Amino acid sequence: MGFLEKAKKSQWYGVGLLLVITVLCWAVFKVLCPDTFGAPDQLLTYLQTGIIYAVGGCGLYFIVVMGLWDFSIGSVLVLACLLSIGFAQMFGYPGLIIAPIVAGALMGVANGAAYIKLRIPSLIVTVGLSLIYESFSVFASDWAGTRLPDAYKMFGSYPWNLIVALAAFGLCAFILKYTKLGTYVNAIGANELTAKNMGVNVDKYKFFAFVLCSMFVGIMAILYIGYGTAQTPMTGMLSQSLNFKPLMGTFFALAFRKYGHPVVSVVIGEFIIAMMFAGFVALGMPVTVNNIITGATLLIIVCITTKRIKGAVVK
Repeated sequence: MGFLEKAKKSQWYGVGLLLVITVLCWAVFKVLCPDTFGAPDQLLTYLQTGIIYAVGGCGLYFIVVMGLWDFSIGSVLVLACLLSIGFAQMFGYPGLIIAPIVAGALMGVANGAAYIKLRIPSLIVTVGLSLIYESFSVFASDWAGTRLPDAYKMFGSYPWNLIVALAAFGLCAFILKYTKLGTYVNAIGANELTAKNMGVNVDKYKFFAFVLCSMFVGIMAILYIGYGTAQTPMTGMLSQSLNFKPLMGTFFALAFRKYGHPVVSVVIGEFIIAMMFAGFVALGMPVTVNNIITGATLLIIVCITTKRIKGAVVK
């Protein structure tokens, strides 16, 4: 067996490949715009943005790995941010931290219960519920305002944002590796019928996956509102635009899941996405071109890291 074949069998091969992609991405943009991209302080800014969405991407992984979708996370994020603003004014830092996590978990309970009871596709359920959460965000903004007081912005910058993010990443990794929930969501994603035949209560673990997904979005809200310091209500499904950056990190984890490090893949993937967006801005490209190139790049990465055998994808 050759060296390359041995390397591909290593569980760290996928992480190494992602790091190579990261360096190549940095090098390309650095050559194209050497004065406005890729300096050390700028890389820290890209990472600061990337870890925010990576927390949400970790939560989404529990859902998407089973073939489900949660298109309510943008509205969950907005509502959780507004509640964090309100409860921070009432209870200080405990309100700032606890309120969005609890609110996210409760919305996850609603998502999971609606999906299990209504027996309709998760995409339809979560899009419908997102309209409700968007409406609640209007009431939350009327109650608490839309700007986080200056005294509570510590989670928007280093080192506190990194501490919260690392805690979230550690929790996600622990759940995936050491709990039944982590084992069974992967088993359900691999083959739901087989999981049922083995006695796995599929509905139960799908429900808890929705709860965990929104709970992680609640943790993401702590970082998001600290970084942006203000959040306005988003109605008319405008919150859907917030779904896609966390989802892109989740796609990286799915593409590299066979190497067994989904959390690391989400984090590196989000850093790559943040770096690409910054690179396109440095080049002066409009947002539409930015999105086209980013989406195409993501599709290429997914395609080259999966094998197709007789039309089926082997993960």
